[in-house]
Amino acid sequence: MNKIFAIAIFFGSFCFGQQNQNQEIEKPIRNLFLGMKNADPELLNSAFSDTAILQTITKDGVKTEDIKEFITSISKMEKGDLDERITIEAIHVDGNLASVFTPYSFYFKGKLSHCGANSFQLVKQNEEWKIQYIIDTRRKDNCKEIK
Repeated sequence: MNKIFAIAIFFGSFCFGQQNQNQEIEKPIRNLFLGMKNADPELLNSAFSDTAILQTITKDGVKTEDIKEFITSISKMEKGDLDERITIEAIHVDGNLASVFTPYSFYFKGKLSHCGANSFQLVKQNEEWKIQYIIDTRRKDNCKEIK
């Protein structure tokens, strides 16, 4: 009986530790989208590392956007204009590197605009996870709304 109890404690603490780590990894991603929704440049900036890269796959190739310009453009929006809803499908971690894949639906002023998927690379710096790299796809067809 003691062995079963010890095994249950071990696996329970492992699962709790993994869940806690995943919440820490998700935090800058959640802050990114909350910052977009609230047009909050400070919250947006807090999500990224100092050398972060933002890219989008287009029909013509890959477009790179400057993070500072992205934050400035978002901060000029009205609160509530932008609403990107995600589903976290996968989180992979190795030390101070995490990879997160999130399908999304994007709403502009309450209306579905487009959808796609985000691929995030995060790094742990000074005991805090930051977004280092985002690349996404965008399309207007075959979109599933995320509530």
